[in-house]
Amino acid sequence: MAQVTPMTPVAVALGSNRVIRGWGIVYPTGDSDLPPNEERDLRRRIVQQALDALTTEGRTEV
Repeated sequence: MAQVTPMTPVAVALGSNRVIRGWGIVYPTGDSDLPPNEERDLRRRIVQQALDALTTEGRTEV
C-alpha cells in the first residue's frame, strides 16, 4: 500500500512503508489555488509517484 499524505513523519511513525508527500492537509493530491491545467499536472505527478512506489521493493519515502 502507498500512502499519500503531507504529514510524512506521522505516516512513518504509524508504520507505512511507502509514503508519498502530498501537497496539503485539505487537498493531499492537488492544490485548488492552481489553474486547472497546472493542478491536473500536479495530481498526475503525485499519483505517478504513488504508482512507482508500489512497484518498488521495501520502504519508500518520496
